[in-house]
Amino acid sequence: MFGMSVFQSVLERLKAEQQDAACDEDAGEQAFRHGMAGFSHGFIVDTSPAITALDAVQRAYHELAPAESMQQPVMPDHLKRTSLAEVAAELALDEQETAISLAAKRRRFAAANHPDRLPADFRANATVRMKLANMLIDEASRRLPRDNGSA
Repeated sequence: MFGMSVFQSVLERLKAEQQDAACDEDAGEQAFRHGMAGFSHGFIVDTSPAITALDAVQRAYHELAPAESMQQPVMPDHLKRTSLAEVAAELALDEQETAISLAAKRRRFAAANHPDRLPADFRANATVRMKLANMLIDEASRRLPRDNGSA
């Protein structure tokens, strides 16, 4: 449900519940018709108005949605650069880095490349890029001079 609006995620959840209800309909219908333990009479719940309301909501959403939201997203060029050398060049780490500057570079890189923030089609490349960037930044952090409290 990542990469969806709240409205889209609600529609997806309703669809899933509708499908689950259809699968359980036969078994559930028999249980309601024959009564459940502790009840002398069964009952049947008519859910067809909810299904038609869901269809109406979906139809309205698709009619009002802009056409460009229906198109497949195009992968940005930076996500196509997945080699160690390309990610290292993009990070531009140097000998003057501090723990604070490394943390800032990590946050900046993650803001543009974290797989959770991108469409599903781009997540494999984003994951590779994040792994490489984290590895490079971690290595640069290990090389920082340590202050052992001795002066």
